[in-house]
Amino acid sequence: MLAAEHLALDLPILPFGEVWKIYGIPRGGVSAAYLVVSALGAGTGCSPAVLVDNPEAANLIVDDLVDSGATIRRYSAAFPSCVMAVLFSKGMAWWNSNSPEVVIGAYQTDDTWLVFPWEVSEAGHDSSAEDSVVRMMQAIGEDVNREGLLETPKRVVKAWGEWFKGYDMQAEDILKVFEDGAENVDEMVLLTQIPVYSHCEHHITPFIGVAHVAYIPNGKIVGLSKLAKVVDMYSRRLQVQERLTNQIADCLQEHLNPLGVAVVIKAKHFCMATRGVNTPNVDTITSAVRGVFRSKPEVRAEFMSLLPRE
Repeated sequence: MLAAEHLALDLPILPFGEVWKIYGIPRGGVSAAYLVVSALGAGTGCSPAVLVDNPEAANLIVDDLVDSGATIRRYSAAFPSCVMAVLFSKGMAWWNSNSPEVVIGAYQTDDTWLVFPWEVSEAGHDSSAEDSVVRMMQAIGEDVNREGLLETPKRVVKAWGEWFKGYDMQAEDILKVFEDGAENVDEMVLLTQIPVYSHCEHHITPFIGVAHVAYIPNGKIVGLSKLAKVVDMYSRRLQVQERLTNQIADCLQEHLNPLGVAVVIKAKHFCMATRGVNTPNVDTITSAVRGVFRSKPEVRAEFMSLLPRE
């Protein structure tokens, strides 16, 4: 509220009889606009204000935050007669000689992620992620208020929760080992065609494929489904395929202490298939070997011979 009060005091005084007609940029700017109206109503010497639901009817357009400056520049270009205002500015790196004049309530001097009170739902969840989706859609020129997109931010955040659930998973909770049943087991255990659903960290586009995972027990075995869960745990994060392959191998080597581990991943990357070089039929194959799979060529050769051939 203090930022809104500072903003209100910095606004020019309108001629007698005129009022500020305030439009809040969806979504965060809507709540910010309510605060500015309240601050103007309480401020001594401030012009009165009302909310409007159409920027064409406004003379003051308000947002909660300016970061890159893209949104405020776009609204300023579309409605050049309006005063632009924001509650917070994340520094001034966004400003350049082509930027509009902006009335700013307060400045943030570090990179801390700001969470406004209206970004927390009744269930206590931070909804700022949904607001970020809105800003992304605005950045590509979409009308975020059209019916088909009203629930999109919520759906996107929910989807991200599924795609990146690996950050909430721990190997210690997955890899429960057994000594019972591992007696005299010193031959390869191999799982093939384990699904891999991951996202490239460079463009946050999917890469999808399969993993083949083998280990040679050393007095301990693990439930077969746990190998697939380890693959899923590391896949459900922002990744590069090379790191993903090594993380799976290192995790199994550390927690199972086997005689050796081998991992091969084959995947198609949508960042190559749908943009840039536009090569949809290219497969990327990576491998990681530990223990006897590295030191004994015949063991590695046996592993490779057992992999599916397309």
